[in-house]
Amino acid sequence: MRINKFLAHAGVASRRKAEELITSGKVAVNHTIMTNLGYQVATGDIVEVDGVAVYNEEPVYYILNKPRGYISSSSDDKGRQTILDLLPKMKERIYPVGRLDWDTSGLILLTNDGEFTQLMTHPRHNIDKVYIAKVEGQANKDNLRPLTLGMKLEGKKVSPAKYEIMKQDKAKNASLVSLTVHEGQNHQVKKMFEACGLPVQKLSRIQYGTLTLDGIQVGQHRRLTKKEVSQLVNAATNH
Repeated sequence: MRINKFLAHAGVASRRKAEELITSGKVAVNHTIMTNLGYQVATGDIVEVDGVAVYNEEPVYYILNKPRGYISSSSDDKGRQTILDLLPKMKERIYPVGRLDWDTSGLILLTNDGEFTQLMTHPRHNIDKVYIAKVEGQANKDNLRPLTLGMKLEGKKVSPAKYEIMKQDKAKNASLVSLTVHEGQNHQVKKMFEACGLPVQKLSRIQYGTLTLDGIQVGQHRRLTKKEVSQLVNAATNH
């Protein structure tokens, strides 16, 4: 396996970033700095990045139904609960694919495959992500129209999205809206509704590509099948 692919599969970085690590002299093989991008890692080779040994684990992929109140990170310097606290101790060094806000619930993926993570999170790979938002105010075609036209958020253009008004509660002045987006900018969904004059009160992601949370209770997880992983990879590479 080429050394950049080895590092990507080990979760160190994407292949492109791994090449930068190699050419900058940060990668060693058998205790010797390796700058040959074509080097094929052999069984028994000791690969190190900045002096830390890297192990190419068998790739694993999980889906988790994240509760509110958990950080989408492998650790937190403030001592807050992370989504890894919801999983049993595993031999693999897994981490979340992208992020959900602390107060956002729903579907999140975890893996130890850096290349897969890059595929899932790069903005050019248009994988549908479906959210259900409880918003303040009465959602209607007029105030939601900007979602379908594409909008700028803090100077960054986001692609047109699809929405469906699921429920309106006039007594509580609230609405329930589903929103399908491609990108995953920081706080993007909340900012999109805010720009429409409909502040988000509660948010959950219910679908990621072909994956849904069917049969997965809040706080629970399961391992993805090979077919499910292939479907996600195909969806990303065919755009």
